[in-house]
Amino acid sequence: MRLHRLAMLMAAAAGLSGAATKADPTTAEIDRIAQTFAANESAFARARENYTYRQTARIQEFDEAGLPGGKFEMVSDIIFSPEGKRTERVVRAPVTTLERIQMSPEDEQDLRNVMPFVLTAQEVSDYHVRYLGRQMADEIPCYVFAVKPRTLQPGKRYFTGQVWVDDRDLMIVKTYGRSIGLLKKGQDQQFPKFETYREQVDGKYWFPTYTVSNSTLHFQNNDVKVRLTVKYQDYKQFKSESRITVVDSVDSPPSPPKKQ
Repeated sequence: MRLHRLAMLMAAAAGLSGAATKADPTTAEIDRIAQTFAANESAFARARENYTYRQTARIQEFDEAGLPGGKFEMVSDIIFSPEGKRTERVVRAPVTTLERIQMSPEDEQDLRNVMPFVLTAQEVSDYHVRYLGRQMADEIPCYVFAVKPRTLQPGKRYFTGQVWVDDRDLMIVKTYGRSIGLLKKGQDQQFPKFETYREQVDGKYWFPTYTVSNSTLHFQNNDVKVRLTVKYQDYKQFKSESRITVVDSVDSPPSPPKKQ
């Protein structure tokens, strides 16, 4: 931004206290867990391409006294055209009333790609992945990993923070962090920390369903408090041309998808 589910899950998100009492995996097991959840994230990313859903993003800014000010809202449907092409249709986008901040192209890219973060096998080599320990996310026993990009490439946005991986399905169920990337010299942009929660859809995959942020953005000349929410709703499978194999064991390598 440039200058100018859920209650239970959120309550369970603080710190790394409340960790499960199981023993931590060995170094070799941690490596296999990371490889397996990345393979499962790849499977999930392919599956999600066959789903339609509605995304509702809202941003509220506050003045120095903490009173609400301008707003931004956009409601979009991710749908398929009659030709089967996946596309985004804006359903509602009232004129923004934001005064203290304004949306940038980087913010729009973050809303689409970084906040519903997916760490696939193709992208995991772009990140440092470090095991932190175990923690319960809601009632789900999880492995917690810190992730941050190895390098920043021009024009690309990245996630830096922590991911919670279900220790049974070995899929990401929650993320906490912020988006980063290279900015043009002289740009005074700040990006909020956020939490994204996932829920199971169709009994298989963990889909992003809610992103929340309550942050103070520290610009060069002043601070601006913002509240952001993004909801991902009404997931519906449009088509399925392949069967996606989700790996549920860290003792064997992931199986490739099989054509039906």
